[in-house]
Amino acid sequence: MAEPPLSCDCFVSLPPGSRDDHVIFGKNSDRPRDEVQEVVFYPAAAHPPGSSVECTYIQIPQAEHTHAVVLSRPAWLWGAEMGANDQGVCVGNEAVWTREPVSDGEALLGMDLDHGQGGPCREAQEPFSYPTPTCWWTRTEAWVLETAGRLWVAQKVTAGVKNISNQLTIGTEISAEHPELRSVARSQGWWDGEGEFNFSQVFSPENPPARMELAKQRYRGGTALMKQHDGSVTAEVMMSILRDKPSGICMDSGGFCTTGSMVSVLPRDPGLPCIHFFTATPDPSRSIFKPFVFSERIGPMQRVASPQYGPDDPARRQPRFQSQVDRRHDLYKAHQGALSNMDASQILRDLESQCLVDILAMLSGELPGEELGDLFFDCVDAEIKFYQ
Repeated sequence: MAEPPLSCDCFVSLPPGSRDDHVIFGKNSDRPRDEVQEVVFYPAAAHPPGSSVECTYIQIPQAEHTHAVVLSRPAWLWGAEMGANDQGVCVGNEAVWTREPVSDGEALLGMDLDHGQGGPCREAQEPFSYPTPTCWWTRTEAWVLETAGRLWVAQKVTAGVKNISNQLTIGTEISAEHPELRSVARSQGWWDGEGEFNFSQVFSPENPPARMELAKQRYRGGTALMKQHDGSVTAEVMMSILRDKPSGICMDSGGFCTTGSMVSVLPRDPGLPCIHFFTATPDPSRSIFKPFVFSERIGPMQRVASPQYGPDDPARRQPRFQSQVDRRHDLYKAHQGALSNMDASQILRDLESQCLVDILAMLSGELPGEELGDLFFDCVDAEIKFYQ
């Protein structure tokens, strides 16, 4: 029997949980061990009315205007595990299991959009599907959106620290919900309509899979770490949490592991830029976080973008996933060849620390923000050259 997926963890700290007047977001993406995660940038764009967009499995109507985005995603699919747009909004998703059935038929993945979810969520012939709760963060607040089939519920978070894992976490603190949520629960006999409505109690499965029980352990460990740093969370602290192995948050053994990580700093001051850090490589304990700042001069990101196979991609052809292709990008290949070099890890960590110093100087007004526009590319090139 294949090892059950363990999946991901998301964290957020809002003042007064953060040391400074910043919102700090962090996420580990735990995916099949050999899956490549790439970092891609798409500029803002206008689209003709009535046009459509090709997602992982299906087409949906396209928005007439899309913001610029930077995404960390499994290289074979259209959507993303985590990312941000140029408006100061971050997003990350998790896998959960609920009472509502999930179809293996092709639909929108949770990594595409939370809108009628379904379809295989890994690049393999064996079907495996799950619904996806999503977390959204802005400069002033966070939203946790949890789904059960086509139903959803949301909780607004405006202060302190919070984390989610592979389980429903919204109980009675509901800020918004699907209009049919409670009527469906009553019609299914999951809720008698009396007393306070508790979403996680009503929609959690009666016999949860083992992976959900393991997620509870990670959730408790992550909560303890966040509470330990409550009032002092910084980007560096968030990185240390994502690198924590005793809690299981950083996964480096088994069929699933941490294949990509992200940390974002969203200053409350709208005059300061948001900073987004990506590893673009597995195991954050052996990777460095490279800072990305939205800029008008962002160029192609080939060093961290995987090869494209077009209509011949086995993820696109029908029947799907009949063969495998090499999706490794330049940084991934270089990182693979140096994973066992712990001296290299320390030197690269020093590079990461220097980047953090530069960013703190920028956020305090000592360094012009535009000088950070090329820092992500400089860090990627420096990392590749060091491995070579």
